[in-house]
Amino acid sequence: MAKDVIRTERAPLPIGPYSQAIRAGGMLFLAGQIPLDPATGQLVGDDIKTQTRQVLKNLAAVLEAAGSSMDRVVKTTIFLKDMNDFGAMNEEYASAFRELPPARSTVQVARLPRDALIEVELIALA
Repeated sequence: MAKDVIRTERAPLPIGPYSQAIRAGGMLFLAGQIPLDPATGQLVGDDIKTQTRQVLKNLAAVLEAAGSSMDRVVKTTIFLKDMNDFGAMNEEYASAFRELPPARSTVQVARLPRDALIEVELIALA
């Protein structure tokens, strides 16, 4: 089975030895995105709602580059710096997945890259 690397400048470029996404077996596996502005490389916002919106925008850009969309997401994993942000994050998240939301796991972590408040990775249909 072949695997294809997905890359777009409309989302933050990798800063290490990983790809934004891999297409394999009809599926897309997206690396975790933090709330970076792809144009500046800087963290966007200092509140969970703003950061969640940017993360979802970055993920949507990678999916679009792969010929997919948020409607084709089957699983997300959300990493939160503070589980007290769950409700506010969930409000923004719900706007991206209005119908048939994907399966999801949400965990609190000790620290995220760039001290972001949120990171999200996902799996989607290609």
